[in-house]
Amino acid sequence: MSLKTSDFFYHLPPELIAQKPIRPRDHSRLLLLDKKSGDIQHKHFYDLPDSLKKGDLLVLNNSKVFPARLIGRKKNTGGQIEIFLHQPLQNDESHNIWECLIGGRVKEGLEIEFLKSKNKLSAKVIKNNEDGTWKVGFNLGGSKFWRAIYQIGEVPLPPYIKRFKQLASDKNNYQTVFADKNEIGSAAAPTAGLHFTKGLLKKIKAKGVIIKYVTLHVGLGTFAPVKEEEITDHKMHSEFAAVEAETISAILKVKQKGGRVIAVGTTSCRTLESLDWINLKQQTKIQNQVFWTNIFIYPGYNFKIVDALVTNFHLPASTLLMLISALADKKHVDLAYQMAVQKKYRFFSYGDAMFIG
Repeated sequence: MSLKTSDFFYHLPPELIAQKPIRPRDHSRLLLLDKKSGDIQHKHFYDLPDSLKKGDLLVLNNSKVFPARLIGRKKNTGGQIEIFLHQPLQNDESHNIWECLIGGRVKEGLEIEFLKSKNKLSAKVIKNNEDGTWKVGFNLGGSKFWRAIYQIGEVPLPPYIKRFKQLASDKNNYQTVFADKNEIGSAAAPTAGLHFTKGLLKKIKAKGVIIKYVTLHVGLGTFAPVKEEEITDHKMHSEFAAVEAETISAILKVKQKGGRVIAVGTTSCRTLESLDWINLKQQTKIQNQVFWTNIFIYPGYNFKIVDALVTNFHLPASTLLMLISALADKKHVDLAYQMAVQKKYRFFSYGDAMFIG
């Protein structure tokens, strides 16, 4: 199947882009899409347990978002500059180097000050990586650096959430209720997980559904636009992922019993599909898996482990839309999106959800 990036465009009225989340979280709408027949139903997210069965396995991404957006000023001119922390290359007490995205005019050697930082955080641009990112060194490392980040940093909300000033509630709203304090590292939220409440998770468990977690630190590259017309020419940024042996064993047992593996979010899906399942099935003692992944899933992909997906409504021509068009027939996804627009569903990070099963 030969598909172009333009095949994944759709018309979205701007007023359907959600600017704030629904409260309570699980009161967002939920579109159910049968991936084989294309049948569509309209529910609410708190109805999700009705679509789950005893023995199913729900897999969530427990990565925690950190305030990766920093506003500083150029030391030589005083001009404002915006830095997005993307990936740590080295971060200890003496050396702290990050791969960053930088807004505004920038060049190698540029020195940046963060005047609101109590412990006088500063940075220097080391190198242009020639891929839209820059190598940046910070004067503080380890715990001192993180204290400064949590003091002055902001959650890097997507650009389609239009705010003159970030709301105090965004730091909580843009974080899942199951984010693990020991798994800090996402520059963007795994947004499908934002719909879950602790009460809903308890209800799902009570139904006999197994819940396990993976970790994928969401980088800003996940949401980078596809600029090539041939989708196969697009290159994904690598992201850090980890899956505990306990989770892998649970997945294998569920599969053996004929149960479904349901990924919550494209990040969980990509993590699971990145694992070497042929090798893992043959191991007598499964080990924790830690790796970097740049897997790009689009129509024609043969899913190895994921049977169903909880996901949000994605941007036109995005890699995320391409992924769900691989899990369900693309024609079914296209019709579901047309229906969602017609029914005025709320789109993107703070919007409504889909269950594809």
